[in-house]
Amino acid sequence: MKTSFDVAIVGAGPAGASAAILLARAGWSVVLVERQVFPRRKVCGECIAASNLALLDALGIGAAVDARAGAELRRVALMRGNETIVAALPPGDAAHRWGRALGREHLDTLLADAAEGAGATRLQPCSLQSISGGPGRFALTVRPLVLEGSAVELDAGLVIAAHGSWEPLPSEREERREARAPSDLFAFKANFRAAAIAADLLPVLSFAGGYGGMVVADDGIATLAGCIRADRLQDLRTAQPGDRAGDVFEAMLRRECGGVAAALEVATRAGAWLASGPLRPGVRLGGGDGVFRIGNAAGEAHPIVGEGISMALQSSFVLAALIGPKRAGLVGTATAVEAQRRALAEYEALWRRRFARRLRVAAAFAHVAMRPALARAAWPLVRRWPRVLTEGARLSDKTRCAPEAARLVGGAA
Repeated sequence: MKTSFDVAIVGAGPAGASAAILLARAGWSVVLVERQVFPRRKVCGECIAASNLALLDALGIGAAVDARAGAELRRVALMRGNETIVAALPPGDAAHRWGRALGREHLDTLLADAAEGAGATRLQPCSLQSISGGPGRFALTVRPLVLEGSAVELDAGLVIAAHGSWEPLPSEREERREARAPSDLFAFKANFRAAAIAADLLPVLSFAGGYGGMVVADDGIATLAGCIRADRLQDLRTAQPGDRAGDVFEAMLRRECGGVAAALEVATRAGAWLASGPLRPGVRLGGGDGVFRIGNAAGEAHPIVGEGISMALQSSFVLAALIGPKRAGLVGTATAVEAQRRALAEYEALWRRRFARRLRVAAAFAHVAMRPALARAAWPLVRRWPRVLTEGARLSDKTRCAPEAARLVGGAA
């Protein structure tokens, strides 16, 4: 088996698989390391904003996504208590005017398969045990998770972290375990059949200590997902001793959000509740380890704006546009260390310019949604001017694509 590569990408979700496709096409030798077996359900929103559909076209899976995804998402709703306010979503460009929803079990599999088809070596399921060395000569130890295979040592000139927010690199794991707080957010997700949700509607939920959303994705399956503070969840579980956390979360939503209760009145849950966390939205750049970061590994917006997939795809395009043509100078040369240092600084500055506003807008929306006093104060404004929801979606960049990604798509077309 080949063990030496130009680049090792850790995580085969939308960010990692997209980067693998783009760099493999640019002539890089790529290894893609993924812990989970695909297809798999994942605690994540499933909305793909209109601005990203052209990126999926460029990656070679646009037709497959179009054939499988749910209906065009043309409206947004805000649900709080027994009230629901509906407004139009802003349209995207002429080619793709409206977003769609597709289960992550399908999207991630399509992208990972496309990465392998582009020439990337896929090691899956494999657990990353350690990373040592540095720019120009990283050493990674990975262990296959099937049949308890022996550890494999990989060499890579450059490393890209594309892991999920609760799957940190080995060097980050202890720090994450120690930094627990009552404000930590835990995420839940379940699928339902026969839910009473309009196919073109994207409801957003506001409740004390958290927020959530619903959407109808592929095969008419509705997704109900949300985040809740650790202290609020603990209080709910104390009041319902012995119940599973997901069931406690669902019961709370049915009690406190009339829109959820109505949507699920005759619905049946398809499978168990999934849970994960803690999520800590914010910027994660500047690790000081010489590793490039994309997707949630680079920074995470509060999921209330549903921009996780957008930031995953677009950050991979931004990075690929920057480093893709520079392979000869970034790996395999005596000057690779300094070249990567400069490229990393340039990329991180560019990332902040392209995505930091999304994090700020999402944080503002999240804090209003989960704090009852703020939500009560904002509600009369939204009731009187529902277009606030439309402009909120526009502010969170649902209609805009990072310029570097748009240029790369133009070049691919």
